[in-house]
Amino acid sequence: MAVDYAVIVVYLAGMLAMGWWGMRRARSKSEFLVAGRRLGPAMYSGTMAAIVLGGASTIGGVGLGYQYGLSGAWMVFTIGLGLLALSVFFSARIARLKVYTVSEMLDLRYGGGRAGIISGVVMWAYTLMLAVTSTIAYATIFDVLFDMNRTVAIVLGGSIVVAYSTLGGMWSITLTDMVQFVVKTIGVLLLLLPIAVVKAGGFSEMKAQLPTEYFDPLGIGGETIFTYVLIYTFGMLIGQDIWQRVFTARGDRTAKWGGTVAGTYCLAYALAGAVIGTAAKVLYPKLGSPDDAFATIVKDELPVGVRGLVLAAALAAVMSTSSGALIACATVANNDIWSRLRGLGKTPAEEHDEVKGNRVFILLMGLAVIATAIAIDNVVEALTVAYNLLVGGLLVPILGGLVWKRGTVHGALASVVAGGLAVVVLMATCGILANEPVYYGLLASLAAYLVVSLATPATDAAVLTAWRERLAGRSPELASEPVPAPR
Repeated sequence: MAVDYAVIVVYLAGMLAMGWWGMRRARSKSEFLVAGRRLGPAMYSGTMAAIVLGGASTIGGVGLGYQYGLSGAWMVFTIGLGLLALSVFFSARIARLKVYTVSEMLDLRYGGGRAGIISGVVMWAYTLMLAVTSTIAYATIFDVLFDMNRTVAIVLGGSIVVAYSTLGGMWSITLTDMVQFVVKTIGVLLLLLPIAVVKAGGFSEMKAQLPTEYFDPLGIGGETIFTYVLIYTFGMLIGQDIWQRVFTARGDRTAKWGGTVAGTYCLAYALAGAVIGTAAKVLYPKLGSPDDAFATIVKDELPVGVRGLVLAAALAAVMSTSSGALIACATVANNDIWSRLRGLGKTPAEEHDEVKGNRVFILLMGLAVIATAIAIDNVVEALTVAYNLLVGGLLVPILGGLVWKRGTVHGALASVVAGGLAVVVLMATCGILANEPVYYGLLASLAAYLVVSLATPATDAAVLTAWRERLAGRSPELASEPVPAPR
């Protein structure tokens, strides 16, 4: 195991080094939060794929393959479909808005008001819980590696992500995500996938050993697939963590085609995880939990050195999602909640202070994430809460604002409140893992948006004109700031 340990230690040290290097580039708000809006297609595609494919997609995706066979790919597959839909239909318009948060988009579209801060609170809760679920996954990986105590593992993994994210913001996260994308590709797709299939005796042996439903593409169930679409496909369309990556694109074409490549990669990753899980079912038919499949096959079947690289790939998957959710959480907390509550005005002269402020918020939110991850034990429930709040509370006013000009600020506010309350009440009464919260939360949100928008005066023409100008890319970004001179 010494070689495996060395691989992991070198990998973790490299993440911290890139955080330090990124700090030198993050000298303005735009550089710190959205990497100066200048990522090209290759880096944009890699980092976008890295953030959406986290521990749930890697460890959880293999677990679903172990439990359901090839149809276990559907969870990650719907994530890829959501990213494809976002990239093809919305990313160019989102990139042209030149904002930093989803709530700023709502302010632009609806003319300000309370909808922005309320949506900010909902988005903050979503990004916080998303970061928590990723941080919890460190316990699984470090337990396999070092037989480490759960709390110590969470503190160690979380601290490394908080450190490099605080140092360089989005630049550090972009650089580390690109490395993590390469490590995941090599570790999961090029090494673990073929080794698992060979160890299981090939596809013919897998078919002979397992029930036929393991090879039924719809074996997981139509209702489950539908729920995945509602939660993950729609969640990809509106999450701050995803939009903040769209904001990093150099231009419209980068956002559209780079995201399309990343979405296609997600589809391949989904199938790979399901196949690995199916192979694990042949090798270890009586595991205590499906989520143990990834760690077990890595620990028992891979040679020294390769095992360390594949575990580094799992660690990369967790860190990429964790860091993306963390900076999104801090951005929302600082820009959409704290700054609005304090009523701060923004001027170009304050931009360097804003970098420091955003660093402080990443550190604070990182500490909150680590503490919450230690206190919470159920990853699935935490992730479900995050996506239920996001989709039930914000999907309708965000997409409505993009496609329906009759939507009003009062309709948006009513939609967020009605959908969010319905989700919370139904999770309390029907259970967190029930399907009813997201189903009826969406219906309540849609009904409130339509009824209240039609019952209230239309959005002011000047607001809509400014919105269309921004969508067309003919208006400068909010809180415009000078580009720092190169050193």
